[in-house]
Amino acid sequence: MKIGELAEKTGMAPSAIRYYEQSGLLPKAERGANGYREYADAAVERLRRIQMAQGLGFSLDAIRSVFAAGNEGLSKDELVYRLDGRLKEIEQLMGTLREQQQHLQAVRVTLLESWAEGECLNAEALAKDKLAKAVPPHRPKAHV
Repeated sequence: MKIGELAEKTGMAPSAIRYYEQSGLLPKAERGANGYREYADAAVERLRRIQMAQGLGFSLDAIRSVFAAGNEGLSKDELVYRLDGRLKEIEQLMGTLREQQQHLQAVRVTLLESWAEGECLNAEALAKDKLAKAVPPHRPKAHV
């Protein structure tokens, strides 16, 4: 099938398909006598797997490593292992985002209080004095 048909079947732009081909995620297409790319039917499934993995937040390098192993799929154990790894990454990201949210809220409160008192704070003052008072110390969670 030609790239337009493949794009239609997968909902991807032809430029994305060409990119995946150039970056090794999609096997090189055969070229017809007219020079057009001719993709095998298996390209549809490969592109759908790429879309699904990207939708779950896997990097193109991680996806490429699966395909580089020479198999189209992972064993059940390997799939669960990779999903667990991604879940752990998400938990870490969520923790970082929660900390940033707390810091932003503390900076906001500090600024509003300072402005209400007629003070104008610079970044150094925020970092040293006011913010240190506004942000509670980080306490590790107790393990039960």
